Amino acid sequence: MNIKQRPFIFDGAMGTYYASISHNPLARCELANIYDRNTIVNIHKQYIDAGCNAIRTNTFGANRISLESGYDTLKEVIVKGYEIAMEAVKGTDVLVFADIGPIPSSETEDLWEAYEEIVDLFLELGAKYFIFETFSSDEYLYDLSRYIKTKNSQAFILTEFAISPEGFTRLGKSGRALIEKALGNTYIDGCGFNCFSGPSHLLKFVKNLHIENIENRIISIMPNSGYPTIINNRTFFENSKEYFAEKVLEIAKQGIAILGGCCGTTPDYIRETVAKLKGLSSVEIIPYKKEQETTVRKAVVTNILLEKIKNGRKIIAVELDPPVDTNIDRFMDNAKILKELGIDAITIADCPIARARVDSSLLACKLKRELDITPIPHLTCRDRNINATKALLLGLNIEGINNVLVVTGDPIPLAQRDEIKAMFSFNSAILANYITTLNNTVFSHPFNICAALNVNARNFNSQLAHAKNKMENGVNMFLTQPILTEQAFENLKIARERLGAKILGGIIPIVSYKNACFMNNEISGINISEEIIDSYKGVTKEEAGKLAVKISCEIAKKIYPYVDGYYVITPFNRIDIVSEIIKYIRGITCTKIEDYQCNLSG
Repeated sequence: MNIKQRPFIFDGAMGTYYASISHNPLARCELANIYDRNTIVNIHKQYIDAGCNAIRTNTFGANRISLESGYDTLKEVIVKGYEIAMEAVKGTDVLVFADIGPIPSSETEDLWEAYEEIVDLFLELGAKYFIFETFSSDEYLYDLSRYIKTKNSQAFILTEFAISPEGFTRLGKSGRALIEKALGNTYIDGCGFNCFSGPSHLLKFVKNLHIENIENRIISIMPNSGYPTIINNRTFFENSKEYFAEKVLEIAKQGIAILGGCCGTTPDYIRETVAKLKGLSSVEIIPYKKEQETTVRKAVVTNILLEKIKNGRKIIAVELDPPVDTNIDRFMDNAKILKELGIDAITIADCPIARARVDSSLLACKLKRELDITPIPHLTCRDRNINATKALLLGLNIEGINNVLVVTGDPIPLAQRDEIKAMFSFNSAILANYITTLNNTVFSHPFNICAALNVNARNFNSQLAHAKNKMENGVNMFLTQPILTEQAFENLKIARERLGAKILGGIIPIVSYKNACFMNNEISGINISEEIIDSYKGVTKEEAGKLAVKISCEIAKKIYPYVDGYYVITPFNRIDIVSEIIKYIRGITCTKIEDYQCNLSG
């Protein structure tokens, strides 16, 4: 069997088909390699009888995390899965591909060893053909492909990404960018897309790929049978095999070399597809040619904040907490006061401490529209998936808001986790990358992407590495955590030297001794020096207010040479204190800094 023949046809779904025909299906179909061998053999043979040129081992979820098992069970699943597939193709020229799916992980977890042990098991079994399918990013794929080629230079490696109908993975990665990068990698023999989308969606996407010399590229498309429907907690795909086959035929006509099916497809789908493709002639394979488009000039929208910094001004952004109810008057009154003081932006937290407040983006629109204030709404990765995030960004862009602060978001309080589920499907770096992609492809005016920088981190080198990763994904401005220790100040200086990004120095006035102790001990990312804490002992509320202004002004002056502006956080709606701090900052940003003195007398 020549894998470069066109069209080359894979099998269809294993998991959904197994669940539909087994009388007592296992929750993890990969375990059927051990406990239900005959069913898996028969499924493979049904696909072979349907006319496919290759089958995938029943090992998509064969990893310790998905199986919730140790190495011995993992090895048995993989060994038996490969043996079953080889038994099914015996006496045919059908190829067996070692199927490896993405391993679930946390943001910081290194999965190299987990992937390596899976690959090693397949290599020991003599596997020559590999398929990495349904991936949401290309992390590990290039290193794994190189690793396989060093062990077996004759190995064939196919990588597939799962994209939505809009062309993005669940992590917000652009399908176009992923495939362009994969096509340029010498260790990967073929690449494409599977799962997530139906044949119509992937046909539309393929038509707009515009891959140069696609006739000589090995690209694969293996769609779901359609979009899924949930009935009584079971997943069903309602599209017919005839519809699926018709669409796959159209995909083949775009010059796609490898075709197959994913979730919801069955041997009947593959049989129908094989029949449709049998009559396909090379004359009919005409890759889609993009018609010449009239160039549409986008209006150039100036980002006011970036322009001010570019012109040498140190900007002031003040954070106001959104209200917990519909009483908006105090928030808007405070915003008006800040505008009169000449602040440059108001930042709005997105449900801080994971407790529901008025939506930061809606408030941002209100501020922009009613007060003509530049807002910087925070966008957390905790409460929205990638689709909801895009919808929100589209709305902000239409409203002319072009600054956002991306943050991962505080975790749900422990007591509420049974009732409220967090949605950490991506992190701030991934969100920044997603916005950057949309800046280049969708938005009429690009967002300035801001992110947090924790100058209080114990391992600041690690924090710098995170910051650089964010910058690589499109972040160009950082708002730091409050600087209330000498170490935080030193870390700010290091960040200024090493990052090369715009930095707004964080300032939060402390309003009492109790407030100082609470923040120092219970607020993640905030450290306060013992000297500052001790200075609040035994002082009155009025004295504490004056002390808050004095300390904040001293910090503002100290960090002046190392920042592009200031990020002032308003505690407990104490706009009176923040106003005095802003007046001082406005003064020190003047040319004659020595002529301005902070009025601490009240």
